[in-house]
Amino acid sequence: MKITIVCANGRAGKLILQEAVKRGHEVTAIVRKDCKFPKGVNVIKKDLFDITYEDVKNSNAIINAFGTWTEETLPSLPAATKHLCDILSNSDIRLLVVGGAGSLYVNPEHTRCVEDGPDFPDIFKPVSAAHGKTLKALRTRNDVQWTYLSPAGDFQADGIRSGKYILGGEELTRNSNGESIISYADYAIAMIDEAENGDYIQKRFSVVADY
Repeated sequence: MKITIVCANGRAGKLILQEAVKRGHEVTAIVRKDCKFPKGVNVIKKDLFDITYEDVKNSNAIINAFGTWTEETLPSLPAATKHLCDILSNSDIRLLVVGGAGSLYVNPEHTRCVEDGPDFPDIFKPVSAAHGKTLKALRTRNDVQWTYLSPAGDFQADGIRSGKYILGGEELTRNSNGESIISYADYAIAMIDEAENGDYIQKRFSVVADY
């Protein structure tokens, strides 16, 4: 496959890129500044909002790994995905988005989310809301082959690569130990699996570690 990773120098983006390279895919990294990548990775040095269809037209899948935390930049989360949707509109190129866990439902009626809980940390509420806006906007895009992948509640940047995970859907899923946890490395495996298989087109799904 030809996979393009936007913001491939971020914490999630790097591991997603490594996973794609490991599997022998033809990988393009889009970054704003000079970065060191494995041999054979194509690099486009460009701001996300300057990406055009010409930059990605030969790709089978685009993975949006853009992330941000500050109050000033959080509006860029949904805006970034909208920009990518707009350039991919009515094309066969898939868009996979690194999402958040706060919007996962915690009841069968899908009326309450993780972020609505009394124990949800205030510090995470703004970024969770921005991710939620991204997902809500994606659900309106019938012109784009999008997929939104939510991590487990405890998304660990330095967690182990176990190579095992449990698929979840729209609801928060826990493993056999009652934990909602996933490492960035195992999340990257799930992301590339979905890029290869295309099981969740125009859907959101989630993953949790199987250990």
